[in-house]
Amino acid sequence: MKRFTRDQMAARVARDIQEGAYVNLGIGLPTLVANHLPKGREIFLHSENGLLGMGPAPAQGEEDFDLINAGKQPVTLLPGGAYFHHADSFAMMRGGHLDICVLGAFQVSATGDLANWHTGAPDAIPAVGGAMDLAIGAKRVFVMMEHQTRSGESKIVPRCTYPLTGVACVTRVFTDLAVIDITPAGMRVAEMVEGLPFDELQRMTAVPLLPPVAALGAA
Repeated sequence: MKRFTRDQMAARVARDIQEGAYVNLGIGLPTLVANHLPKGREIFLHSENGLLGMGPAPAQGEEDFDLINAGKQPVTLLPGGAYFHHADSFAMMRGGHLDICVLGAFQVSATGDLANWHTGAPDAIPAVGGAMDLAIGAKRVFVMMEHQTRSGESKIVPRCTYPLTGVACVTRVFTDLAVIDITPAGMRVAEMVEGLPFDELQRMTAVPLLPPVAALGAA
């Protein structure tokens, strides 16, 4: 079955980031979004370790390991970019100054609850970082994740069974199979990977899905 690649997922997320937005990219998959922002669209990328105006990953051999993102990956800084104290960075996150944050997840519930810092397993290493601050501080929360676990279980669930990061905070979910919005009526599919029938997507998702509006119109 065809799935979106990680770069295709990142490019799809990037398309939804509007001109002039201040955006935090979480550790893991979301960091790829920086490499796919539309040319000519001014977007200000924020990193919780104290960067604003972060650019894409540097070319191989041009890395500066004093210039890294929150995941300790080398990044670039665009003209006009700034460094600042970690505490000031968290003040931006908590103060509602970010338009969007893009986070990875272990689970997202039908009502937009987010679990992304701990699986609850005894040997798991918790990694909360600034996720809780971002989940409640950003105006919109995008989640970028694989649709299923390696064992084939849905990461979109009726109720999160892992420790929560935030409650009813997720706006839109981007997976390797679909783009899904959290709405008052339920989880509505906005887009699906080409060739994937809606019924098959529903089979691989543990909560009821509403079909795309275009599909309703066609019916």
